[in-house]
Amino acid sequence: MEPKSDSQTQINILKQELEALSSEVYANNFVGSQDFNKYSRFNTRLKVPHYDTTPSTCEVGEIIEVGGELQICSSANTWTVVGTQS
Repeated sequence: MEPKSDSQTQINILKQELEALSSEVYANNFVGSQDFNKYSRFNTRLKVPHYDTTPSTCEVGEIIEVGGELQICSSANTWTVVGTQS
């Protein structure tokens, strides 16, 4: 009976380690935002949110499209048209 107990203990330890590993892998993958600390390459289209009017608030770095113009939030609650667009 003792080997069964040792086997069960090992199974329990492996289950705990698997849960911990799964938590690490999936951490921050299903939240509203993610931080990427390295260069990110997009091999597909990047969809930018469209607005009919410019929102009154924003966080630095947000990118939107309003009336065919690409805008970025350059400082808190300040939208700036990107480049010279025509």
